Amino acid sequence: MGIVIGKPTFQITSADADDHIFGYTCVNDVTAPTTLFEESGFTHWCRAKSFPTFGPIGPVIETDIEADGLTVKAIVNGTEKQNYPVSDMIFKPREIVSMISQEIQLLPGDVIACGTSTGADIMQPGETVEIVIDGIGRLSNRYDG
Repeated sequence: MGIVIGKPTFQITSADADDHIFGYTCVNDVTAPTTLFEESGFTHWCRAKSFPTFGPIGPVIETDIEADGLTVKAIVNGTEKQNYPVSDMIFKPREIVSMISQEIQLLPGDVIACGTSTGADIMQPGETVEIVIDGIGRLSNRYDG
């Protein structure tokens, strides 16, 4: 799931986060595991998430929805791999915005990818991945390797 920021946000509390969140969208938070762990003692998060076609977002930004009541599903080639309620996330969306804003000023249009839950898997070339969040929509993309 992606959180879309609606106005400048810096050092806010979780209670104030709704005033700064424009809406929510689907995100396929793709990571290249080989790149991520290629150097012992240093995890390459930025490089591992920055290849062409990584991080697709959409199809819409839903501005009138309660994020804590949503369920995120990941479907690979028609097989459900993940199905988890946002309420089970270690950090809820409002907490994520607050925590990031303590160190980084977030600006309108910034998108925070909330990450993933158990069931994440390595994609194979030719697979189609769908991120489904009822109330927001369905994002579908093909991984071509």
